[in-house]
Amino acid sequence: MPAWIGLGSNLDDPPRQLDAATAALARLADTRLIAVARRYGSDPVGPQDQPRFLNTAAAVLTLLDPAVLHAALRAIEVALGKVAPTVRFGPRRIDLDLLAYGQTVIDTELLQVPHPRLHERAFVLYPLAELAPDLWIPGRGRVATLKAAVRGDGLTLQ
Repeated sequence: MPAWIGLGSNLDDPPRQLDAATAALARLADTRLIAVARRYGSDPVGPQDQPRFLNTAAAVLTLLDPAVLHAALRAIEVALGKVAPTVRFGPRRIDLDLLAYGQTVIDTELLQVPHPRLHERAFVLYPLAELAPDLWIPGRGRVATLKAAVRGDGLTLQ
């Protein structure tokens, strides 16, 4: 099943964090890393008194079901030293989000797919559009169309 993952970091050498997370994705069991988008610098969504973020997206083909893939992403975050932010949308060493899993829609307490704020965030849509501009996000529309509807202010290619 194709799946798309958002990656972000703004602490402890973000390029190194994204490299480590990408390498960990490439090692996931029953999963093949297909592509990784370019990296984008972005202003924080939450408190502004934190460093800018570095974001990208990855495309994988996986035999893992969405809950198992989500758990694997959480395990990668823990292995890379992620600590839960003390403030919502606060700084973080690494953040991996399951953006979409084929055309699957999941809405549970533990997992929402597609990611519920994917359509609002330029730092997600710009790299995702590099990988899958024609991807249909259930309930939202085509990635390229969603990207065209958000402002890319503050985004910088890294």
